[in-house]
Amino acid sequence: MAAAQKRATRSPASNTASWRDIAPAQIVLVSGPEEYLGIRAMDRIRSQVRAAAPDVELSRINAAGYEAGTLAMQVSPSLFGESKLIEVEAVEGMNDAFLADALRYLQQPEQDAVVVLRHAGGARGKKLLDAVRKDGWPVVDCQPLKKDADKVSFVTSEFRAAGRRINQDAVQALVNAVGADLSELAAACAQLIADAGSTVTTDTVDKYYGGRIEATAFKVADAAMAGNAPVALSTLRHALATGADPVPLVAALASKLRTVARVAGASGSSAQIAAELGMQPWLVEQAQRDVRRWTPEGLVRSIQATAEADAQVKGLSRDPVYAVEHAVTVIAMSVQGR
Repeated sequence: MAAAQKRATRSPASNTASWRDIAPAQIVLVSGPEEYLGIRAMDRIRSQVRAAAPDVELSRINAAGYEAGTLAMQVSPSLFGESKLIEVEAVEGMNDAFLADALRYLQQPEQDAVVVLRHAGGARGKKLLDAVRKDGWPVVDCQPLKKDADKVSFVTSEFRAAGRRINQDAVQALVNAVGADLSELAAACAQLIADAGSTVTTDTVDKYYGGRIEATAFKVADAAMAGNAPVALSTLRHALATGADPVPLVAALASKLRTVARVAGASGSSAQIAAELGMQPWLVEQAQRDVRRWTPEGLVRSIQATAEADAQVKGLSRDPVYAVEHAVTVIAMSVQGR
């Protein structure tokens, strides 16, 4: 563990690290509103810590609902000498007790503990963030990729990291098709890396995510989630008839259901839920409106149907079109007050 921590340089002038190459340290700040990059950065730190210390003890703290003394208790050496990994979520919503304890901890961090702070943006907690940066601990800046050039670089790096090839024209086609949301763009890269048998070309991208497919997929998903089966099915059949692949259509259904399921299990205001789940507040508010249409049983039934359709469109069924139609029908029929 100590060796892994020492790889990070403690220099205020050079402590910003990419999410792709961040290394564990006694304290790491993952800062910025892009949820997907934050998740990837924390996943990387966690995997490296576990590789260096398989018996590491993982703890998670929510800074918004923090109780005084919790951080000190979690980082304290155990009787068996295991290393500690503490992931602190919702630092942007921290209460005063966490701020006080975290500032105190910065003065003398534990040698065999890695504390990762996830701050999703905003002014709250600036004193702590400034202190982390001043002390030279590594910081991952997770800003949204708004420019096409940044998204092109992201796709290229995803394929390079996987040892796969993609034509430059195909990179741009993929960004044009699904580049609105970074997590969806990453999922598209993963799908193509897993499924494509050779170099990914524009034809491959068109098959999975052709120009109109993203909009059409989410139109189908929105109609199904609203309980409007006739519109959902007619939109779906038009998309399929004009060349849309079933895989991204099912992916859109799954994305909508996952968001509703996450928000359905949370309590508090939209701001509190957003901080807890690491989501944008507007997305939480939209999901809260959708939740009112669902019973727990209907949501579970829809998620199961979509999971089955996902497996079927990826090779388990000879009729992927029927699989998608069945999932859309189950979702639309499960909505209350349709």
